[in-house]
Amino acid sequence: MSGTLFLLVSVIAFAVTAALGKWMIPFLHKLKFGQTIREVGPSWHKSKQGTPTMGGLMFILGIAVAMMGCLPVFYSLGMEETLLMKVKVFAGLGMAVAFGAIGFMDDYIGIVKKRNLGLTERQKLVLQFAVAAAYLVSVALAGGNTATTIPFVGKIDLWWFYYPLAAIVIVGVTNAVNFTDGIDGLNTTVSFFAFLSFALCAGMLSMAGLSALGFASAAACVGFLLWNWHPAKVFMGDTGSLFMGGMVCALAFGLDLPILLLPVGFVYLCEILSVVLQVTYFKATHGKRLFKMSPIHHHFEMCGWSEVKICAVFGFVALLGGAVALLCVAFGV
Repeated sequence: MSGTLFLLVSVIAFAVTAALGKWMIPFLHKLKFGQTIREVGPSWHKSKQGTPTMGGLMFILGIAVAMMGCLPVFYSLGMEETLLMKVKVFAGLGMAVAFGAIGFMDDYIGIVKKRNLGLTERQKLVLQFAVAAAYLVSVALAGGNTATTIPFVGKIDLWWFYYPLAAIVIVGVTNAVNFTDGIDGLNTTVSFFAFLSFALCAGMLSMAGLSALGFASAAACVGFLLWNWHPAKVFMGDTGSLFMGGMVCALAFGLDLPILLLPVGFVYLCEILSVVLQVTYFKATHGKRLFKMSPIHHHFEMCGWSEVKICAVFGFVALLGGAVALLCVAFGV
């Protein structure tokens, strides 16, 4: 039954996401919801000015339709999961959608003002921590505990400290995924491997609902890549990148293995770390730069790498990180 579920949600998520591009891209063009390219970005990105953004709505709808249409049916047909696991699946999807809503507000405000600025950093952080807290509370009320699993070590109970630490990790990783969005197809490619890795890990641990969520997310990425690959016909915007960040966290915390964010999300972490290092070094040296540009994908772009090469290399790194996670689950959990 699980295999049929995985195949069904994958096909539906891919088909809905890919098909929506035919309608949504012209619609976004008509609304003049085009991306405003940052003045500080690479000069050749100016040619992308006006490319429709907020395309993340395509895969958000694809994943939501697949999961909400299939999972309740399979539960009614006798696929057994605990209440806690069901809450982790649907609360995780809800958390990702809520992060996507924050991104939507950010994108919309930026488009209306015709500049690459939306919500303030403080506004985004307050909303993001509120969403993370709501997810953690819902899981706790369903019977979740404060223990986390470390491969090859076992379960470690963090007591009350678990909740603030988990909220910080969720918000931090979600923003790291957001930083990974910057060139055609990059975030979609990296996230495909992240979702696929978590889907396989959940399958190995017999968490069918969570695995289905991972497969649906991975398949939706493929559907979106049909429109987002270089040269991109649509960008995901913060709507999509914050949703993806929330989904990555939902899968990791649903597994009770947030530690796997280190290998699976290695590219994301490098992206946000490059920004932190760049800003810190710039302030400490009164104007000198550690990288040609941050996040790190722009550094490689300034070094002459094509967008396709960056996607391929970063995607391969994400694939290796996913393989490490699978080995950890197979032999260490």
